[in-house]
Amino acid sequence: MTAVTPPPAFADTRPRVAAPATLDVSVLVPAKDEAGNLPLFMEQAAAVFGPLETRFEVLVIDDGSTDGTWEVLQQLQREYPFLRAVRHRTQRGIAEALRTGWLHARGDVFVFYPADLQFKPEDIPRLVAPILSGESDMVTGYKQGVYEKAFVSRIYNGLSRRLFRVSVRDLNNVKAYRREIMEALPMRPDWHRYMIVLAANQGYTVSEIPIPLYPRHAGRSKFGLSRIPIGVLDMLAVWFELRFGQKPLLAFGMMGAALFALGVLIGVVAIALRFAGDGYRPLLTLVDTCLVLGSVFFATGLLGEQIAQQRAELRDIRRALDEVLADREASRTRGDV
Repeated sequence: MTAVTPPPAFADTRPRVAAPATLDVSVLVPAKDEAGNLPLFMEQAAAVFGPLETRFEVLVIDDGSTDGTWEVLQQLQREYPFLRAVRHRTQRGIAEALRTGWLHARGDVFVFYPADLQFKPEDIPRLVAPILSGESDMVTGYKQGVYEKAFVSRIYNGLSRRLFRVSVRDLNNVKAYRREIMEALPMRPDWHRYMIVLAANQGYTVSEIPIPLYPRHAGRSKFGLSRIPIGVLDMLAVWFELRFGQKPLLAFGMMGAALFALGVLIGVVAIALRFAGDGYRPLLTLVDTCLVLGSVFFATGLLGEQIAQQRAELRDIRRALDEVLADREASRTRGDV
């Protein structure tokens, strides 16, 4: 196989087989230390995709594995022409792995699927069918079976449904979605859990189907209790982003104005008490506090507006850069460079 010099961020190896420039479905599989699962995953994927007319590829993103996952992938690429592999030298997380997959994938529909075989490749055609038929923009699965973090998942999904008003049972699960959804979403660390929320907020239609859950085939879960507080903080961050991210002055300005008005009202009361001969000095301290905090919040809102403007411009620049990188990758795949 001819060596190809990868972009600085990745080490990239792909089989040189005749393939269309675009495909119907790209299955994005982030993999961290999944050497024991990938051979069986590919075997099952080949059995599922072989009889279908839909054109599939499986793109595995090795996210800084240390167990020989990359070597296993290089061997599997010689056996399965639909498999392509991309490597992160260090672990970057699922959100960044999905973004890397988007840059390298050729499908019009993406599927986010783990490599641990808790979800079988046989369910992927059901997951993408509503999108390919034009019935939905995004399809998420909800787990059918017993799993160790069911209690935490119920709490997380219940809070998310109430906070974001998205009526799906399982927000953080396997999912399929149109390519353009990935282009429109911010890919911050761990925000892949809120992909459905962010997509629904932009007007994309979301549906769900049941997906069986199986015991992990090999390896161990990467989930720990330390993820719970991080998930709660991420939930609040996403809520603030959707509610006030484009208009921070709406949040800080309202708080500042309320405190400022409260300070003025208390000041009027303090003056009235003073003229009545019953002055109350702590009221003056409270007036000062409200006026100062109100001014600070309002100034923070104005500063936030400037930051929001810079973020909007940066998103446009990054989107244009991603398009350039995607075009370069497509040209490399076709053999133009």
